[in-house]
Amino acid sequence: MKKIVASNFKATHTRKSTKEFIDDVNGYLKESEISNDVFIFPAATALDSFEVNENLTIGAQNAYPTKSGSFTGEIGTIHLDEFGIKTILIGHSERRHILGESQKEIVIKYNYFKAMGYKIIYCFGEPLEVKNCGMTETLGYIWEQFDGIDLNYDNLILAYEPVWAIGTGISATSEDIAIIHKKIKKKINKPLLYGGSVKVCTLQDILEVPNVDGVLVGTASWDVDDFKKMIYIASKMDKDSKKLTCNTEE
Repeated sequence: MKKIVASNFKATHTRKSTKEFIDDVNGYLKESEISNDVFIFPAATALDSFEVNENLTIGAQNAYPTKSGSFTGEIGTIHLDEFGIKTILIGHSERRHILGESQKEIVIKYNYFKAMGYKIIYCFGEPLEVKNCGMTETLGYIWEQFDGIDLNYDNLILAYEPVWAIGTGISATSEDIAIIHKKIKKKINKPLLYGGSVKVCTLQDILEVPNVDGVLVGTASWDVDDFKKMIYIASKMDKDSKKLTCNTEE
């Protein structure tokens, strides 16, 4: 399958800069005739009715499992329906570990958006203290994040994000990624993305790891030129091509 490239804007980009970013990426996909699936997840305040190619999908970072109602600070499906958005991130590590979403709450959200037919990118991964306990504990922790989740749902993409490698500048090694992705793929036959301090200069190595079907990228994807480089690399995947070197000052 062709590699997937997804950008999570988190709490960055304004309504204006989001539109400029999406228009730029959309034009690039069309002009370069790139057919890989590309996802962009803007902040809720920047959602809109974007005119995009069929392989560019705009999704929601989060929404409350409701059509509408008295849920201060949240958005419901009426807000997503207005812009034709039917794709959502669920279970992201920052929702779990910073904003305190429990597995029970995540399951409720998952089941709601599954019933609504949304494409779901379901995120999971372990913190450093679990990783340091060894592979048995790491896998046990990961499997618990699948409790209550229908893994046979047709419209599902998985994203493995080791928490210890998100926003820390620490990247998992190819061996780290390969081991976990192999274990997951052996049990769950779904597209499986990797996310965790992915950079332009490390992308090709990551995408060449067996069982990595694409990437979910945060900080390194917020510059549109860098994101287009990532899309280009994913579309080519030429092992003989010159690899980009990291800028250590970033």
